[in-house]
Amino acid sequence: MTAIAHRYEFVYLFDITNGNPNGDPDAGNLPRLDPETNRGLVTDVCLKRKIRNFVSLDKPTDERYAIYMQEKAVLNNQHRKAYDAQSLKPEDKKLPKEEEKARAITQWMCNNFFDVRTFGAVMTTGVNAGQVRGPVQMAFATSIDPVVPLEISITRMAVTTEKEAEAQSGDNRTMGRKHIIPYGLYRAHGFVSAKLAERTGFSDADLELFWRALINMFEHDRSAARGEMAARKLIVFEHESAMGNAPAHVLFDAVRITPAQADADSAPRRFADYRVEIDRAAIPSGVAVRELI
Repeated sequence: MTAIAHRYEFVYLFDITNGNPNGDPDAGNLPRLDPETNRGLVTDVCLKRKIRNFVSLDKPTDERYAIYMQEKAVLNNQHRKAYDAQSLKPEDKKLPKEEEKARAITQWMCNNFFDVRTFGAVMTTGVNAGQVRGPVQMAFATSIDPVVPLEISITRMAVTTEKEAEAQSGDNRTMGRKHIIPYGLYRAHGFVSAKLAERTGFSDADLELFWRALINMFEHDRSAARGEMAARKLIVFEHESAMGNAPAHVLFDAVRITPAQADADSAPRRFADYRVEIDRAAIPSGVAVRELI
């Protein structure tokens, strides 16, 4: 397929109510925080995982949309598929000496794995399939306002072992903890490079699937910790040229998020408590703005 011909940036807004959007395993799974501002954080890795999961559900049988970084995957086994397709035998930590064959292996990975040609991948572990710099990159998401994590006590009406049951004389209760934030609206920035897309074959069809994943991925990611998580805004900046017509930060600065009521004295608890505005006069010529949500 033909690679995309335009550069893009985007602003992505999502929120969560009474949940944990991205727990930190080094902090007892507490919601991630910027310690200086108390604003919530969601990593780019977390968002990419949800995109991958959506694509695997949306394209379960399409070979071109296989997912390289699958849950519980063995990556060297993924690399061997490329060697098998070229009728080659992998040598540990080495690509074939012939440049054409080496390029064919890496290109096979791009052609057959959506996330490789989208986000890129370092595939030099053991069975070497090369390294790819992806055209789509995302930054950490940060909450618009400070968030206050709550630790909620929960009770399970069962125990794990007979020894625990005996210790409780049959009462059989297990106490636990659940970490949530009452509400948080998060903002993430993303970048799509047409020039890097030329190297991986990232196409217009791939781009449309990527937008669809951002819009719908939370609908297929429900859990006890993320019961009410929703995509709220997806604002896309499309450049006329492949190299781009304006710096990304100029476009991002044109999107402003403010309280819906200037004199509001209570903490925000819903998306309607915010106003999202695009200063279209600040958008340089050669850049079109689309609101996909």
